[in-house]
Amino acid sequence: MSDLRADLVNYLRQLSEEEPVLILDRSLSPLNLTENDRRRDELKELELKVSTCTRCELAATRLNVVFGVGDPHARLMFIGEAPGADEDRQGEPFVGRAGKLLTKMIRAMKMQRSEVYIANILKCRPPGNRDPRPEEAAACLPYLKGQIDLIKPHVIVALGKVAAVKLLNIQANVSLKSLRGRVFNYDTRPLIVTYHPAALLRSPGFKLPAWEDMQFVMKLLSGDIKWQPDREAGYPQMDFAAGGG
Repeated sequence: MSDLRADLVNYLRQLSEEEPVLILDRSLSPLNLTENDRRRDELKELELKVSTCTRCELAATRLNVVFGVGDPHARLMFIGEAPGADEDRQGEPFVGRAGKLLTKMIRAMKMQRSEVYIANILKCRPPGNRDPRPEEAAACLPYLKGQIDLIKPHVIVALGKVAAVKLLNIQANVSLKSLRGRVFNYDTRPLIVTYHPAALLRSPGFKLPAWEDMQFVMKLLSGDIKWQPDREAGYPQMDFAAGGG
């Protein structure tokens, strides 16, 4: 059956090079098949490459590589700092208490976790959940950039200051407060900085400003707010609560 399907796709592709062909079954469209399969296959290839990575010393202490999870065609991508103990055990990002809170935030945005893509700056857990070292982040960032290039999200959300600093390549002594309420340009994509879910668990008072950040993200995704990629900008016409960094 699979051979017949492949033959049909190949046949229709050859015909389409010479004249238009009406394809009633959209799932058999050569364009749909090639684009969807290509993106999934390339992500799988990248994941396989990362699974054997030994670019830094974290390869010696990890239990599992935590590549990323979600829709390869996601319009929204969340990027955190690094895997924790739960993530290291399960090989999936944001599965502990902070991950459950992130899932609730996504649902509050009227989306499912499976509709977004979730990844981290580091693919391996730093011992003791310490901050990523510069050389570790430098070794892992090409993998993350590869994910972003393949997924092509419309909006990126950096969860926490560490993720924001690494993605934006800025000084580490910046405060999260100074990064919130702004739209950064990350390779012609809008990037929003908000609190890491773990910070919300420690300081519930940050939940309101984090939700305001998510409201703005929803407006970006819906097109209610237009973003110009040629400059950084503040959130227009929205009143955001001040937060600590």
